[in-house]
Amino acid sequence: MKERAVFPFSAIVGQDKMKLALILNAINPRLSGVLIRGEKGTAKSTAVRALAALLPEIEVVKDCPFRCDPQALEKLCPRCQETLAEQGHLHPLREKMRVVDLPINATEDRVVGTLDLEHAIQKGEKRFEPGVLADANRGILYVDEVNLLDDHIVDVLLDSAAMGVNTVEREGVSYTHPAEFILVGTMNPEEGELRPQLLDRFGLCVHISGITNQAQRVEIVKRWSGYELDSGAFSMEWQAQEHQLAERILAARRIFPQVVIADEILIRIANIAIALSVDGHRSDLVMMKAAKTIAAFHSRTVVEPSDVDECVDLALSHRMRKRPFEEMVIDPKRIEEMIAERMSSRASSRY
Repeated sequence: MKERAVFPFSAIVGQDKMKLALILNAINPRLSGVLIRGEKGTAKSTAVRALAALLPEIEVVKDCPFRCDPQALEKLCPRCQETLAEQGHLHPLREKMRVVDLPINATEDRVVGTLDLEHAIQKGEKRFEPGVLADANRGILYVDEVNLLDDHIVDVLLDSAAMGVNTVEREGVSYTHPAEFILVGTMNPEEGELRPQLLDRFGLCVHISGITNQAQRVEIVKRWSGYELDSGAFSMEWQAQEHQLAERILAARRIFPQVVIADEILIRIANIAIALSVDGHRSDLVMMKAAKTIAAFHSRTVVEPSDVDECVDLALSHRMRKRPFEEMVIDPKRIEEMIAERMSSRASSRY
């Protein structure tokens, strides 16, 4: 039976902030993922799977459960390190990027993997059974209804997303393997919120809702009907746009290490965080990383003020102080006024 083509990322109507947040994480996974908040039927899972299909194949080590990169020797898992030491080379092959779904009822052992302590004691060898984090390495980890997961499991996911590794320790025996992935969590706020401490650790957050524009709703129906009628033919229609966007993402990945950010831009970031009464310093770090990633996406190696402005809502909306059930609206005009007031106050205090 012929496999059905994935709905093209470029064909998704509207939801521009969600698409931008996903693209930024594809360029720079160190943004620590994106949380998508909103009602059902707003293309959340469609966008995630479309992004994976859009991105190019990756080179992996044959038969490696962690899909190690044979070119990144410093990130090899213990098994690949042993193979390289014994044989002097690794066997590469190319695979499509994966989307790994995390079940709501997943236990910690299922997520992080398990160590066979009895085998370690008897044989003096580590035997590790990989978990979800191993499957997701160098792919996308998709957690639907993340707010219904146990807080401890969410914490483990966010730790791995931030560090890029997973370490399992049991009775003095430990095992570490690479766990670099794009973390995408989705939730419906009506079904319960995440604790603020966990919200803060998602790099970006998008609030989405159903599209109310008549023309766009009609276009959604037309495109989906065309896709259901013949997914292959529909995908071919969007092949040029998909290729163009994929090339733009790859170019941004190459540019990103060269992107620089001036002190005056960092001052602007700090002023925005202070003006919006955001707690802690993670917000500043995320805005800096996101602004650099946006600059790379726009084919620039120098961050401009507009790059910061473009990421403010994504980086800060879930970090602002608010009352229960209150939706935070970030008004760019009001931000500029607050920054101007702050700068004026500081200038007058010098005299």
